[in-house]
Amino acid sequence: MWSENLAYALTQVVHNFGAAVVLGGAVFALWPAFRPEAARSFAWLILFAWGAQIASGVLFGITSLYYYGETPDLGRVAIVTLTVKVAAAATGFLLAAGYLVRGGAWGGCAKCVFQGLAALAAIALTAAAFLRWFS
Repeated sequence: MWSENLAYALTQVVHNFGAAVVLGGAVFALWPAFRPEAARSFAWLILFAWGAQIASGVLFGITSLYYYGETPDLGRVAIVTLTVKVAAAATGFLLAAGYLVRGGAWGGCAKCVFQGLAALAAIALTAAAFLRWFS
């Protein structure tokens, strides 16, 4: 029981810090005092954080499989919110990656990208609350 709780707790730590960075990084990039030359650095940070979100989310399932031989039994609301959360994370990861690869050709729309990243982070965090209480 101790190792199981430790595995879940450490995964939750990564997941929580990832959530803080995907939202906080995007919101900070929208702050009036933000320097546009730092946009690429923030995009890298947010890309890494979305990757941590995705990896730790998968690790929750793997931990359940390892300790219980199955994934958690999720109800309808939990399945829908998990789907929303996964879609937001995948889209956020792809948006940040796309900005890093082709952002220079997007006509200076860094603000639009970070607005999208902030919205996706807010959607994922909201879905996480519903997932937590409806699973």
